[in-house]
Amino acid sequence: MTWRNVATEAKLLLVGIPVLLWTMIPIYHLFLFSISSKDSATSGRLWPKEPTLQNFDFVFFQKHFYLHLFWKQLWNSVVIAVAVGAITLFIATTCAFAISRLKVQGGRTVLNLALFTYFIPAAFLAVPMYKAMSSYGLLNNQWALILAMVTIASPYCIWVLKQASDKLPLELDEAARIDGATPLQLFRLVYLPLMVPSLVAVGTYSLLLAWNEYLYAFLLLSHDEQVTLAVALGNFLSADDSPWELLMCTGLIYALPPAAIYYAFKRYMVGGLTAGAVKS
Repeated sequence: MTWRNVATEAKLLLVGIPVLLWTMIPIYHLFLFSISSKDSATSGRLWPKEPTLQNFDFVFFQKHFYLHLFWKQLWNSVVIAVAVGAITLFIATTCAFAISRLKVQGGRTVLNLALFTYFIPAAFLAVPMYKAMSSYGLLNNQWALILAMVTIASPYCIWVLKQASDKLPLELDEAARIDGATPLQLFRLVYLPLMVPSLVAVGTYSLLLAWNEYLYAFLLLSHDEQVTLAVALGNFLSADDSPWELLMCTGLIYALPPAAIYYAFKRYMVGGLTAGAVKS
């Protein structure tokens, strides 16, 4: 251990600790509101005088007007997020395989055109997307949100998988073809097993993207029994005397599944999303 190493570690700590604290403060306040009563939620104390779990009881047993469809709306969020993740993963995997391994004609052009859509912010596409879903009669249907989120997530996922696929040795494909493997067998027996880290990464990315989406869910879904919990949380702000403690408690519960998913697949997320970032 040299003085230079000590100085480097000290500099990293001087930067890292404030960033960590700044990141954790909102999460701490979210938790603080969740265990505070209505009267003490906005008292400004660093810890409630009498911590309580009553807010969780209100949420889990739907004891408030804004929470009467909590479990239904949470289930909607789960269904939509899983559907978006699965469909995006299927589209991105097959497209990346066709472009990178089968070398289909015009594949790179299609990929570049798909990536070009990211030059337009997703918020600007919300109204055209609303118009398109209205024309096809999909408004207030969960498929409208699923298809919209698949459209947004697919280009990036295709690009990530394509870059990761380019790093696989072509000799594996040639050996499989010599043994008589068809393109489908090549895809199933060679390509998929080698791409597992990247597949998990893009699948998790698209799932979390749909889980956290608010704008498109707000525009495309309006019935209380169809909306996701993220949109339903906005109802808390419509009252003059909003139950902030219940809002924060519900938000904390809603934040736990994506946090658990991220930490469960963190190793794959880091390795998969950076698999094609640098070519050798």
